[in-house]
Amino acid sequence: MTLPTLLVLDADPLPRLGRLTGRVRIDHADGATLAAKLPAADVLLVWDFTSHAVRHAWPGAGPRPRWVHTASAGVDHLLCPELAASDTVVTNARGIFDEPIAEYVAALVLAVAKDLPRTLGLQAERTWRHRESRRLRGTRATVVGSGPIGRAIVRTLKALGVTCALVGRVPRTGVHGPGELDRLISRADWVIAAAPLTEATRGMFDARRFGVMQPSAHFINVGRGGLVVEEALVEALSKRWIAGAALDVFAHEPLPPDSPLWRLPGLIVSPHMSGDTVGWRDELAAQFVELYTRWEAGRTLPNVVDKQRGYVPGR
Repeated sequence: MTLPTLLVLDADPLPRLGRLTGRVRIDHADGATLAAKLPAADVLLVWDFTSHAVRHAWPGAGPRPRWVHTASAGVDHLLCPELAASDTVVTNARGIFDEPIAEYVAALVLAVAKDLPRTLGLQAERTWRHRESRRLRGTRATVVGSGPIGRAIVRTLKALGVTCALVGRVPRTGVHGPGELDRLISRADWVIAAAPLTEATRGMFDARRFGVMQPSAHFINVGRGGLVVEEALVEALSKRWIAGAALDVFAHEPLPPDSPLWRLPGLIVSPHMSGDTVGWRDELAAQFVELYTRWEAGRTLPNVVDKQRGYVPGR
């Protein structure tokens, strides 16, 4: 019996796929070899989810993988017109990062409300300066992105007493539509971006949107860097249109050393780590093995991406 071929777009450390031994032939590729190896693969595992190699290497007519899985929530790094038009199934790591990212957002909100960055700075200077901090209960948050991550953020912030509004692509029970976004962010103390990057969401947080926010508002992005016009955020913070911001994702990663974002007062910079908790890679590998078991048996796969929309449709 000829075993199916699983091609892994590598990143260190490699995924632990020992449970697939004897069930699949595993091959490996990097950005330079991916295009040559794709036509022979039945399944592609995009383990290097920071790579854009799939967009450039995806074959047109002819053999191609029947299934592509990316070890990430976002799929903007791999979707291209040829892949979107093909009959290849695309799945993502939906469900792995929801709670960790929600915890990270809550940590940022708490850190800002309790003035922890200044406390640490004063401690480094050995300066005793009593201040008052802010209560979270009664503040308002607008969370943009109604997928599992956005919903987890809402649940976590509500537990802290924050009043939350959730904004999605389509209005439904418990979710506001995009037409209400400006009204909601104009009243919010915390504006949190957790949306996928699509043509509809690219650059949605621009100078106009930052101008709509309250001067006391804080902006947090744990979605995709492309959601934000970074030059507009620099201006908004420099001119104190908003009180502060925290970014975990950026238009270009790693963030270049000469980026003005490093030196911007009121901005917390973190290196795309909000969903990465201890053991997260093993969780991603285990999820893929479970999905492969379903694919192997001819069963329906969960986490199937709508390739035209650019995300897994909500339930």
